[in-house]
Amino acid sequence: MDKTPLAERIRPEEFDEVLGQVHLLGPDGPIRRQIEQGRLFSMVLFGPPGSGKTTIARLLARKFSADFISFSAATSGIVEIKKIMEDIEKKKSLFNRDTVIFIDEIHRFNKAQQDTFLPYLEKGTIILIGATTENPSFELNSSLLSRVKVYMLNPLSFEDIKKIIHRALTSPKGLDNKYEITEEAVNFIANISDGDARVALNAIELCAFSAKEGKIDLKLAEEVVQKKALRYDKAGEEHYNLISALHKSLRGSDPDASLYWLARMLEAGEDPLYIARRLVRFAVEDIGLADPQALVIAVAAKDAVEFIGRPEGDLALAECVVYLAEAKKSNELYLAYSEAKDDALKTLAEPVPMHIRNAPTPLMKKLGYGQGYKYPHDYPDAKVEQEYMPENLKGRKYLKRKK
Repeated sequence: MDKTPLAERIRPEEFDEVLGQVHLLGPDGPIRRQIEQGRLFSMVLFGPPGSGKTTIARLLARKFSADFISFSAATSGIVEIKKIMEDIEKKKSLFNRDTVIFIDEIHRFNKAQQDTFLPYLEKGTIILIGATTENPSFELNSSLLSRVKVYMLNPLSFEDIKKIIHRALTSPKGLDNKYEITEEAVNFIANISDGDARVALNAIELCAFSAKEGKIDLKLAEEVVQKKALRYDKAGEEHYNLISALHKSLRGSDPDASLYWLARMLEAGEDPLYIARRLVRFAVEDIGLADPQALVIAVAAKDAVEFIGRPEGDLALAECVVYLAEAKKSNELYLAYSEAKDDALKTLAEPVPMHIRNAPTPLMKKLGYGQGYKYPHDYPDAKVEQEYMPENLKGRKYLKRKK
């Protein structure tokens, strides 16, 4: 019995078998053009897990008859990298054979490790193909980025995952038609995989191990998988994408979308206090004076989360999210404070006008501190016209309210 994981056994052997990346591998795709022109460039494949990054790298090495060497950021030190690079350089000078260096999770290589490859890239000794789930703009050195092409892979669609599942069930290298599966089970596994082919194939393999009489139904699939594993990295780009989606859904007054993005973050393990802090910010930035109660609700939700924790505190955040989404919106306060801050930072810091200075001592009164100040409570409705701005900002208005 072949003990090689199913995902490895049915890995595509031709580019046409790779699903979901037509923009790269289709007739007009940039990687397809490299193949047709017979010249392979160093690249970084940026995309979600299970989207085909390793497969594409291996197929490229095979297509160009190049040696394939894989590096791991966790185990490859600088001394080891340099030794391998020197061996490749000698081999290339003797046999003129290309070598593809594949670095999975290249974002985990530190700056010094990344820099080790630079001289060999410049001389054309190696072709580097990196794979990463993190945005290369944030994770890779600019010197390395300038020497590679970055291609973004799409997450596989629901239909792509279903095709991969059926391929695994029917392929002689896979499960070879030994199992029957219901459409409900296929749909369930395709849905829980979140575009990750490896998750789907691992689930099918587990189902096959547990199947009785070669039958895989929805009940078995649910028992094997148990829970949907949401794709989320609290330190990576997806973290910022999701909080951005929540913020923009709130700003767009869509309570349903706001609840969905909140649930995505919480169920993936986000710190609820991080979300609470962002909701407090939203209450003052995007609602502000249009509904001052929004800030009260947001702070109360934060206090509730601190007091009772999860999962009970999730409902406090949900209540807050719905209130903020349905509240009237105004960024007047945000813009007004931004202008005031700009003036405070960029204009001459003139002295406080004498008439509104504090005068706690006889000397200060003698010097004119507080002289001419009009006490508002001595006037009707506690209002009186007088200047409170410094000389260079007289008449400046930050709040654009209609009176």
